[in-house]
Amino acid sequence: MRYFVFLLAATTGFSLAAGLAPAQTVPPEFSPPSLEDLPPAPEDDAIDVPAPAVEGEDKLAQELDKLFTELKAAEKEGEANRIAAQIQRLWLKSGSPTVDLLMARSAAAMKAEEYGLALDLLDTVTRLEPEYAEGWNRRATVYYLQENFGRSLTDIERVLALEPRHWGAISGLGIILRRLDKKEEALATFKKVLELNPMSANARKAVEDLEAETAGEAI
Repeated sequence: MRYFVFLLAATTGFSLAAGLAPAQTVPPEFSPPSLEDLPPAPEDDAIDVPAPAVEGEDKLAQELDKLFTELKAAEKEGEANRIAAQIQRLWLKSGSPTVDLLMARSAAAMKAEEYGLALDLLDTVTRLEPEYAEGWNRRATVYYLQENFGRSLTDIERVLALEPRHWGAISGLGIILRRLDKKEEALATFKKVLELNPMSANARKAVEDLEAETAGEAI
């Protein structure tokens, strides 16, 4: 986690402690961000895998630890995808019917590109359940789609403080760094994703592309 706090501060030029981080800009030739840039949300995952039945924070932590161990040891992509989906399902569980409803409505608002509504819903989620990492992760996604990279990074920091293994949030960080043309930092970030989820096709492709780009620039 300290690595990402340092990386966020060093590469964005603003204080992570500030509640209102300034928006970051990208060169005009970059296309606007879209949901297709990001890893699928847990409820959008094509693999229909239910979350393991666990009750209590201790049981949840134990189950996540077990699944992450299995994910690193998985030798086939299909097996890894199934385990990753189970982890995502556990991350999505809030324990609150109200928060679950707000998250579902925010997902619908995002798909409809109603980002203002999505932010209103997710602001409520983060107030009701400030220890729920997925609420911050979803809000970081909305800020990304609005090209407000400063606030997105601030929410990513919160996600990683709550769940340092959240490869979706780390991928989001990598995507923002890449859009800001910070290729070396983006490469290191996507490599971290592969340490957690070695079969991530998106991260593997990003690493390959960034290695080729940085090697070409070094010539």
